[in-house]
Amino acid sequence: MLPTTILVDDTPRCVVRPNDTKALNRFLRNGRAYLLAENPGGHIAHRNADEIESTKWRSALALHRAWGGDEENFFGIPL
Repeated sequence: MLPTTILVDDTPRCVVRPNDTKALNRFLRNGRAYLLAENPGGHIAHRNADEIESTKWRSALALHRAWGGDEENFFGIPL
């Protein structure tokens, strides 16, 4: 999948790149407490990352690779 922006009440919270829809749904379910930490009653949604968000994700991936990590084990970054 492409980098995906997770939104809380229409505000970007993080950019992730799940392997498939099942992984995205698992992240949304398991990450609910993290995502809603500042707003427990908030609404979670997702969309494709825009160019700025994708650039931040690629930069973080480059840093992850610089220390020897691989793309398969890199999931995402907070915004």
